[in-house]
Amino acid sequence: MPKSYSSQEKEYIVKRLKEEAYNCLNLYGVKKTTVDELVRRVNIPKGTFYLFYDSKELLLFDVVNDLHDEIQKHFIREANLIKGRITAENLTNLLFKVYKMVDDTFLLKVMTNGELELIIRKLPNEIVEKHFRDDYAMMEKFMELIPHVKEKNVQYFSGALRGVFLTMLHKREIGEEVFDGSLKLMINGLVIQLMEE
Repeated sequence: MPKSYSSQEKEYIVKRLKEEAYNCLNLYGVKKTTVDELVRRVNIPKGTFYLFYDSKELLLFDVVNDLHDEIQKHFIREANLIKGRITAENLTNLLFKVYKMVDDTFLLKVMTNGELELIIRKLPNEIVEKHFRDDYAMMEKFMELIPHVKEKNVQYFSGALRGVFLTMLHKREIGEEVFDGSLKLMINGLVIQLMEE
């Protein structure tokens, strides 16, 4: 019979599982992060893990999603600070800063080696679809901050920003010494098109 946990204990266990999953993703990636390793780090029985998550992939997706949400919230917060005085230059700098934040996390690594796909393919469709809906809603919120953007197609610009983001996976091929300048130039080109009347 499974142990009964108080709401405080449940909250603590989920917090610790997410912390250790984040650390394991940084150190090992998706394939080498195991439930055995996670429960060892959190000091809980293996059966307890399954009281909180049906699979390792659900936990890892929670961690990826939390990081994704944290970066988006930072982005919207920063965009709100310049609301009303958004220029192509400060919007380019903001987007560049956000892209660099992502570059400092495990996200690019798990995307580059295809491990994010391993997580996503084992998730229920409704979880993946919700993630994309939320992502689109955030993009709409961001677009509302930019003058003259109401008549623009949010999906195209959202896709274009994702496309620029994906170039980060090819930093070595582009040339690491020129990559930051190239990335900023691509972002600036999109921003100029987005902001033109």
